[in-house]
Amino acid sequence: MRRRYSRACREDGAALVETAFVLPILLLVSVGIFEFGRAYQTWQVVTNAAREGARVAILPEYSDESAIDRVKTYLKNGGLPETIVDSEDTQVLITATTIPVNMDGTVTASAAQVVVEYPFEFMVLQPVAQLVVNGSAAGAPFTMRMTTIMRNE
Repeated sequence: MRRRYSRACREDGAALVETAFVLPILLLVSVGIFEFGRAYQTWQVVTNAAREGARVAILPEYSDESAIDRVKTYLKNGGLPETIVDSEDTQVLITATTIPVNMDGTVTASAAQVVVEYPFEFMVLQPVAQLVVNGSAAGAPFTMRMTTIMRNE
């Protein structure tokens, strides 16, 4: 009787069972940290590229094409490709235009507007991220859209 009781109270496999419960959760949290860190880094590079393009676009001797070239160079130096390799061969959309800006209701000034649309796709958590975003197509990358307006002075 005592032998049966001692076998029932043994904890030989308890650590293995606890590891089986905790390890998937720990891995999911770790992957989430890496994925969102990569998304934030991409967002920072795209934002700064739009700013750099706008800085070039307001200079008098530069054209809109110069601003677009500066954005492409900044994206490349930031480690982001111009073409995302997927089934659709998605391109990064960059536009640079000159627009009027309303200053105080009566005066308008010339300004440069640079828009960068960069498709971003999570490596592991894409199906989970698609559940969070309403109206997104399954498997389609998210579009990070940054707009920068700088006034010509």
